[in-house]
Amino acid sequence: MATASSMVRLHQGWTVSARDTPVRVTEVPASVPGCVHTDLLAAGLIEDPYLDDNESRLGWIGRTRWEYRTGFEWAGPGDDRIDLVCAGLDTVATIEVNGVELGRTANMHRSYRFDLRSVLNHGHNDLKITFDSAYDYTAAMARQVGTRPGAYDEPYNLIRKMACNFGWDWGPTLVTAGIWQPIGLHSWSTARLAQVRPLVTVEGTTGRVELHVEVERASAEALTVTAEIGGVRVSGGLAAGQMSTVLHIEVPDVRRWWPRGYGEQPLYPLRAVLATGGGRELGRWERRVGFRTVRLDTTPDEHGTPYTVVVNERPVYVKGVNWIPDDTFVTRITRERLAERFAQACAANVNYLRVWGGGRYESEDFYELADELGLMVGQDFLFACAAYPEEEPFAAEVAAEAREQVVRLASHPSLVTWTGNNENIWGFADWGWPERLQGRSWGAGYYHGLLPSIVAELDPTRPYWPGSPWSGRADRHPNDPDHGTTHLWEVWNRIDYTHYRDSVPRFVAEFGFQAPPAYATLRRALHDEPLAADSPGMRHHQKATDGDLKLRRGLDAHLPLPVDFADWHYLTQLNQARAISLALEHFRSHTPHNMGAIVWQLNDCWPVTSWAAVDGDGRRKPLWHALRRSFAPHLLTIQPRPDGPALVAVNDTDQPWFAPAVVTRHGLGGDVLARTEVTLDVPPRSAVTVQLPPDVATCGDRTGELVRAVAGDESALWFFAEDHEIDYPAARFEAKVEPVVSGPAVIAYEVTVTAGTILRDLVLFPDRLDPAAQVDQALVTLLPGESTTFTVTGAELGDPSALAARPVLRCVNDITRA
Repeated sequence: MATASSMVRLHQGWTVSARDTPVRVTEVPASVPGCVHTDLLAAGLIEDPYLDDNESRLGWIGRTRWEYRTGFEWAGPGDDRIDLVCAGLDTVATIEVNGVELGRTANMHRSYRFDLRSVLNHGHNDLKITFDSAYDYTAAMARQVGTRPGAYDEPYNLIRKMACNFGWDWGPTLVTAGIWQPIGLHSWSTARLAQVRPLVTVEGTTGRVELHVEVERASAEALTVTAEIGGVRVSGGLAAGQMSTVLHIEVPDVRRWWPRGYGEQPLYPLRAVLATGGGRELGRWERRVGFRTVRLDTTPDEHGTPYTVVVNERPVYVKGVNWIPDDTFVTRITRERLAERFAQACAANVNYLRVWGGGRYESEDFYELADELGLMVGQDFLFACAAYPEEEPFAAEVAAEAREQVVRLASHPSLVTWTGNNENIWGFADWGWPERLQGRSWGAGYYHGLLPSIVAELDPTRPYWPGSPWSGRADRHPNDPDHGTTHLWEVWNRIDYTHYRDSVPRFVAEFGFQAPPAYATLRRALHDEPLAADSPGMRHHQKATDGDLKLRRGLDAHLPLPVDFADWHYLTQLNQARAISLALEHFRSHTPHNMGAIVWQLNDCWPVTSWAAVDGDGRRKPLWHALRRSFAPHLLTIQPRPDGPALVAVNDTDQPWFAPAVVTRHGLGGDVLARTEVTLDVPPRSAVTVQLPPDVATCGDRTGELVRAVAGDESALWFFAEDHEIDYPAARFEAKVEPVVSGPAVIAYEVTVTAGTILRDLVLFPDRLDPAAQVDQALVTLLPGESTTFTVTGAELGDPSALAARPVLRCVNDITRA
């Protein structure tokens, strides 16, 4: 008999073939974990679905039945049990070993385990997993429980599968199938650890772990469980036949885990070991945990209902970004890729990632990195933009996946909230669903009953919120900005972005504005000649309804008309950055009435025109640079107030911010028209407003003047007119490009620009010259005589002088006088 359990992965030797399809695919090598699309791509049987309009010709894949096969050897009999463990199957699967059906699955978001004892052969064994078409399954479910309305004409709400596989207003319709998580053989005897659930809290400097342990048995003998953390070791027994126990551990002198910007992120290894009464080890479980408390402050006040994340009894201003799967084909997302994306988030001063409900419950790599970096995470349960049936088989599947995922993620200090759904309560209130449902279920029982009860039972250490948005009570509109969480989409969909200032929401969980991806990303993905705003590939990679018209509407309200594609590309990216900056500075200027803003979105899953700050190839748009400034620990901004423009200083640090500030009204030529000095005295974690004197705040010529405030390294600008109204001078400047050399190699280029005229929103696009190139700053406005230096890294350039010329170096007034 084996001394401990063992896992053998079955990731080799797989093939995949098509069934019931006009496209013949026979015995293609399959990668596991993986999916059919990536296997067909690797075999050269399909074109890359991310390029041009190739996606349009690949719909047959999601409507096809796929058969995965491999073999394995078994020497037997060995252990008491041998199980086939499937960590994730996508999605409607039938599992057979040696021609015997073990079971069927219909949920991408949970794992499965099958006892193989009765079907194993000594020697060779055949394993087959057949994936039925997700569309066939949803059609059958529609006949069984009726259809349900949703935001898109796809049946993503009738199957427990990643919703955005069915397309979204930023994503392709690529309905996957395959073994998307590890699969293997688990051999064990006597008993195994079936579930380990640590509830981690802290009081003073004493850390507490309430460790819930469940076992599965192959025999009834007495067992022991030993847990160790922070030098403290605790053991407990399970009597013969007992299936669960709870260990209580107190750890003295612990250091608390804090969100980034509030402290450090100490993590403590926690180990649980299952053994026989005689001490023979049967299995072990290990994680790193952090000691912290988290709650939501929703205590009503004179303004409504706040939504404040409180960590270790300290209110935290959420500087957030929404997160979608970083690739439609999620098995291509490596830990290294996540680390790069998280580094981009941290460098943009982000402290919170909201995992959106149309994707997945994020991976261990995701949460481990968030733990290490102090990035708070809000995880949606996976319901998005649709009504969902509550009948069987859905209710049981939802309960099973929720229980598994709450337990899986309970150990991570970075996870601070669970949210019941994305926009479904709002959808029921405003999107005409009741008439279409005609009394059928739509998910309310999940969001207000099943899910909160599961969280309360399995993880009472962190809060649950029924939906995003949600105003806290059923008798209020779910998207009321004065109560709870809010989504702001009128701006992008219907009105100008200056309307972000129309209200001061308590907490904004979604808002965004579109722009195309980086030029190098477009050139890799599209073969349009010429590339134009409305060329075929560009149109295909714009998934939002009337997206291009909304982009044009945004430009028309603020910026000069583009002459060519280079102008359009720069201006749309600039307008995106300005829209989000205006919103964030407005929200933060009203701290603590507003206690959070989560931008839609950080990332993309493919090359597309979207709301992302980092595009599908991982390149940063100008929006990323705007986020870095707008989320900075010290923010200086000029805001409209009833008595005219006011200077607002926001201090998101634990130290007072004392600084002299100079505020000057200038002409476009740089001449000083009025000036004032103030001393900023901003307490920690607060905002201070200083009304500007009339001679500074009032213009004589709205199209020819601006206000600038400077306090140390921070600055702010206020223009009295929109750029398309301003008669900017033709851009004049001197630019010097110098290589930075280390040994025999050029490691960077420094581009120093000295303004001869005002230069409005300078942006340098080095990826136009080398797709690997990056620049350290963007969106710089200079007055005559002022200079700035851009540092370009990752570039190999034959002609570095091109860094200082159009279309690489751009500003608004090179368009007005082009």
